[in-house]
Amino acid sequence: MERRLAAIVCADVAGYSRMMGTDEAGTHAAFKAHRSAIHPIILNHGGRVVKNTGDGFLLEFPSIVGATEAAIAMQMLMAERNEHLPADRAMQFRLGIHMGDIIADEDEVFGDDVNIAVRLESVANPGGFAISAKAYGEAGKHLNMPLADAGAHRFKNIKEPVGVFTWMPDGRSAQAAQTKEVSALPQQYRTAIVGVLPFANLSDAGDEYFSDGLTEDLIHALALQSFYRVLSRNSTFAFKGKNLSTRLIAREIDATYLIQGSVRRAGSKIRVTAELIAPETGEQLWTGRYDRDIGDLFAMQDEITTNLSAAIATEIFRAEASAPARQTNDVTAWDRFLKGLSHYYRQTKEDFDTAIALFKEAIALDSKLSIAHAYLATIQLQSIQFGWVKGSREMWVAAMHLAETSVRLDPRSSFAFSILSWVHAQDGHYEAAMDAAKRAVALNPYDMGARGVLGICHFVIGEHRQAIELFSMAAQRGNSDPRYQWAALNAFSHYMLGQYDATLSWAREQLYINPNHMQALAIRAAALAQLGRADEATEAAEVLMSNYPSLTVERHLRNFHWKQASDLAHYREGLLKAGVPLVKLSLIQSDVKRAADS
Repeated sequence: MERRLAAIVCADVAGYSRMMGTDEAGTHAAFKAHRSAIHPIILNHGGRVVKNTGDGFLLEFPSIVGATEAAIAMQMLMAERNEHLPADRAMQFRLGIHMGDIIADEDEVFGDDVNIAVRLESVANPGGFAISAKAYGEAGKHLNMPLADAGAHRFKNIKEPVGVFTWMPDGRSAQAAQTKEVSALPQQYRTAIVGVLPFANLSDAGDEYFSDGLTEDLIHALALQSFYRVLSRNSTFAFKGKNLSTRLIAREIDATYLIQGSVRRAGSKIRVTAELIAPETGEQLWTGRYDRDIGDLFAMQDEITTNLSAAIATEIFRAEASAPARQTNDVTAWDRFLKGLSHYYRQTKEDFDTAIALFKEAIALDSKLSIAHAYLATIQLQSIQFGWVKGSREMWVAAMHLAETSVRLDPRSSFAFSILSWVHAQDGHYEAAMDAAKRAVALNPYDMGARGVLGICHFVIGEHRQAIELFSMAAQRGNSDPRYQWAALNAFSHYMLGQYDATLSWAREQLYINPNHMQALAIRAAALAQLGRADEATEAAEVLMSNYPSLTVERHLRNFHWKQASDLAHYREGLLKAGVPLVKLSLIQSDVKRAADS
């Protein structure tokens, strides 16, 4: 248990009980969707979620300025989200903000100053916030918008009256305008969002990878269309095996349309059913059933994709769309790729090794399988970043060749161009990286992976504010697709701007997903050192070195080809301050011995 100074933000939903009385399950699903949307804002300002409640949450920030700016950004985003919802589904938060001494016990926080934040939330206007005069006295120096003086209030179980100031998002401040950029996309993006639910496997359990792979392929094919947004695999696979209504799933992931279906394999025969539904009404907009020989699998997949695309397009734009051309006619190669994909998404070293072998086998069977080349390049580079394999020039050359081959084989794929951009950026080819990223975004403006990779291009040339905007957008709408490490990238961008509290928040987020993530462990140690939290930095460096005992600063930095020497120097400084060794002691001793012998 410890005492520390912190800023506390308490939130609840105005009229939540009334909304729950009308539609309990739907209200809860919508609340979860809103909470996910504002989560990157919390992290960008160095905050953390202390507790989620039924109708709100409690946040802790190291800075009252960060807490207040985050509150403004959250309410501006909520105003935008509510603008596109029917009146009966609009949800407005009330926020209370205070600062002071808190008692921290594990992940919980206690004390009178926490209670004051909770009481302040009760006097905030829906869509706005109430902040104590004490907190406003500190934060107001850094804010460029006026707040209304609401006078002194007496709160239950608080001895002294509390001065209160309130804010509503009536005028757009500079800080609020910055937030707008994170969510500013074309109108269609917010009104035409398609989720493909995992197709049910009606065969043996061993065929689960096949139904998952068919779903993945459908997501990929539909995502190549540039007039609606298709949610990533991770968005919808989270609901696999859960008995939830499509309406609740749609509200939780902000989907306008859902696709669901089933797969049954029996010997050389396969049956696939699929349907497109409008989840809010339950209306079935299109349905299809396909009975084929396994050799006709790809023709069947193209037929499903074509029909689904046409049905979606008809509903959204009253126009037709054609499906992309099939990438392979080799059923065995495709089967190997799907098995590799199922291992890749398990995100362990052993599964990565298995996936690499399966992707290579798929390519050996069909060298024209573009997507297998793209995933193999991805997984090889991620293995280096995770610290699971030692990077080498040969591996970088191989990854570049794979990415270039993927683009050549499928020049319509935004994913292929994204991976090509990523490899170029990591290897220091800045202009080529930017060109490929812009091509990926042009191919599909709704591909969050492409937008995030464009952020990587800005990051490696030192344009960190632009990078943060794109990474945050990708994290907000990409739903933690493991092909991209948005949390770790956000941590690095904030570090370069000296926003170390935000670095720690994003590093914590990445380590929830992968506790041994080498780069997240390293940037956490560097940020703690730069904050002057020497003991914690030393401990973080020890955790890093215990996981990666051969790591040195010099060896680690060889994998970074950033344009600005000052960025590398800044990162190096943090690692050295934390106690990460510059070179290995054994190497120094060897040099000394050689000098003595000579």
